[in-house]
Amino acid sequence: MAKGGFRGGFPGGGSQMNMMKQAQKMQQDFMKMQQELESKEFEFSSGGGAVKAVMVGTRQLQSITIDPEVLDPDDVEMLQDLILAAVNGAIKLADEETGKAMNKLQGGLGGFPGLF
Repeated sequence: MAKGGFRGGFPGGGSQMNMMKQAQKMQQDFMKMQQELESKEFEFSSGGGAVKAVMVGTRQLQSITIDPEVLDPDDVEMLQDLILAAVNGAIKLADEETGKAMNKLQGGLGGFPGLF
């Protein structure tokens, strides 16, 4: 047989195995990241801290805290706006954190173009 013959049974087998190992590691990393994000709390305040919303990475609202000083029966719309701002801010924080984590994971996809 000529020098540099086939090793491992078929040509290119080693690189395919490496790609499969990389894919498995990425899947494990993704699952770990997903679990971490699901348990992480995202807090956002509006109105200078008058309303605070806390949600977890699963997008479930955990709590809303309202400073009693902002309760004005003649201005319910302001309180509604503060609640919306706090909840939307918490959602945005969760989205940004998820995006950063996904970008970090996708950074290791050099060997898999077009996968995501």
